[in-house]
Amino acid sequence: MTYQETTEYLFNSTPVFEHVGASAYKDGLDNTLALDKHFGHPHTHFRSIHIAGTNGKGSCSHTLASILQADGYKVGLYTSPHLVDFRERIRINGEMIPEQYVIDFVEQERGFFEPLHPSFFELTTAMAFKYFAEQHVDIAVIEVGLGGRLDCTNIITPLLSVITNISFDHTQFLGDTLGKIAYEKAGIIKQGTPVIIGEAVPETRVVFESRAQKMDSLIVFAEDIPAITASASLPSGGRHYDTRYFGPVNGELGGIYQDKNANTVLTAAIQLYNQNIIRSVDSVARGFETVCQSTGLMGRWQKIHDSPIAICDTGHNAGGWKYISQQIRAQHNKAKHIVFGMVDDKDINTVMELLPDDAHYYWTQPSNKRAVSAERVAELAEHHGLTGKVCPSVPEAYQTALENAHADDFVFVGGSSYVVADLLTSLKDK
Repeated sequence: MTYQETTEYLFNSTPVFEHVGASAYKDGLDNTLALDKHFGHPHTHFRSIHIAGTNGKGSCSHTLASILQADGYKVGLYTSPHLVDFRERIRINGEMIPEQYVIDFVEQERGFFEPLHPSFFELTTAMAFKYFAEQHVDIAVIEVGLGGRLDCTNIITPLLSVITNISFDHTQFLGDTLGKIAYEKAGIIKQGTPVIIGEAVPETRVVFESRAQKMDSLIVFAEDIPAITASASLPSGGRHYDTRYFGPVNGELGGIYQDKNANTVLTAAIQLYNQNIIRSVDSVARGFETVCQSTGLMGRWQKIHDSPIAICDTGHNAGGWKYISQQIRAQHNKAKHIVFGMVDDKDINTVMELLPDDAHYYWTQPSNKRAVSAERVAELAEHHGLTGKVCPSVPEAYQTALENAHADDFVFVGGSSYVVADLLTSLKDK
């Protein structure tokens, strides 16, 4: 098989959550444990850091990986979803897993895994762990797929666990209260393993404290003693941080929501420094400065056009949009053009309440089976007093927004990771 044929096989023959939603979710670790045993328990051959949470997992995972790379480690990075190429999910020091490895894995192992009927994520996790072990990574930063307690990444015993925050997302699997969701995320807290909590409210804090006490784990709430004392936007689009322990730090990632992520990462870095995992204080600043370059991260308040300025962002739920909407509204004295679409398992009405009412809208839909149709998005928007143009595809919506915008206007593309994926794929193909 070619690489394209192999990825099509993976997408079409295993249940992919990104494509079909709930039917791809497998409750339990039976397949994961069977795959892990078959491959010789590869996760035991490298150290790891485990990251869960509703929002910010990707930014925190990539930034920690960048810091560890700056400190001289060979670093595996496992994240999801991908935006343009499946191989974005599995990287070592920023380099994507080779196409040939993906081809060989499927061709050589399908005789074993096909009878198991694993989900796409179960199979991808097994591939990542096998690859990291064979490549002798020093440390792997592992992002939870969904939840934590029953997520197939949860077979690892990490050096450090990180839970970024809790908000309402995937409630059909994780529960309909913040406490229930926190319980699932807290499942990554392991015996004697320190855990960093990025953000908490009383309802989630008590859950985390209870689990940490049961596991005899040191728990640190990043908000209690903030590692950041001040922050500001940089002309480059990134963020400047005055930090309590690491001096001035310039973050490559923009977006005011990165302040929360940066505080979580810096608190995690303190713990890793205390464990003598991070050996040089300078590695922290260098990791922040080069996170996109070092790891290939895309879609976080990413500039895609200069005149007019166009930004895309993968924020896809109410927790993420609380900050995105603030930043869009902060584009003072600029006409705003917003390309917007979502998928069907998100609380679209709550997100729409956060959208600015003074923008020009281009309602669209990603090329995903779970996409809410552009017409339905427009219909729902009317109930919130928002009107705009219906565009059948993300590239068409973006092109229309650019054509309608003046040079000093502001264009935003988002609402879903899959909207951003369609956009970046179309720009790559040009």
